[in-house]
Amino acid sequence: MIQETRTPAAGGSTSVQSLARGLDVICAFDAEHPSMTLSEVAKRTDLSRATARRFLLTLQELGYVRGDGKFFELTSKVLQLGYSYLSSATLPQLMEPVLEELSSQVHESASASVLEGSEILYIARVHTRSIMRVGISVGTRFPAANTSMGRVLLAYQAPGVLEQLLAAGISAPTGHGIGTVEELRAELERVRAQGYAIVDQELEIGLRSVAVPVFASDGSVVAAMNVSMSVGPASPLSAQDAARDILPALQKAAAQVQDALAASR
Repeated sequence: MIQETRTPAAGGSTSVQSLARGLDVICAFDAEHPSMTLSEVAKRTDLSRATARRFLLTLQELGYVRGDGKFFELTSKVLQLGYSYLSSATLPQLMEPVLEELSSQVHESASASVLEGSEILYIARVHTRSIMRVGISVGTRFPAANTSMGRVLLAYQAPGVLEQLLAAGISAPTGHGIGTVEELRAELERVRAQGYAIVDQELEIGLRSVAVPVFASDGSVVAAMNVSMSVGPASPLSAQDAARDILPALQKAAAQVQDALAASR
């Protein structure tokens, strides 16, 4: 087993470095990297091959990872790590029936996410049809800067927190839309002013989405909800026109969740 290493942290507390690194190894696996070699895990976690190997073997011994001698992949036991959050949190439970109603009304996929660092984490989703090459489910992560829900969540962050999240810069995966931090800052100001975000083929070609915030009773943003739309011959030429058709139902759904959250307190 890996020896526990405690490292002083801010405020006089301590952190268990080996636990943090072990979680980094688990998080290195995703939809695009479901199976990796030792070298690939080491590269994605910025660990040496020897260190990555020790963590992988420990996780394999605990049942969270399996390997065939060359490739490693996560096991279903990893789901237990998030089960306590998903089963105890009222937010996903409250959102699921609302998203189902919303999706049925607009005939598109509807989702909800929260902000984790510079990424969004999907906490609920109702899927209608495949419009993306990369599958999306609860637990999927995407860069916040390239998604409508991410921009909604970033727009309501405190200035200091936002600057920290944007320090690493952003990229434009499809070459469309926003590609610099300065452009993103201006867009986030617009999002906050209008109360919603639109992303048109910036995460993937052929995909549009519109998102709105979900507020807690204290005025803080606890999540974002969106509707994803495919872009095809019958689609509105303007992303604004497409969003205008969806927004009333999406905003009503967000208000329903907010009311339910307030009533559950």
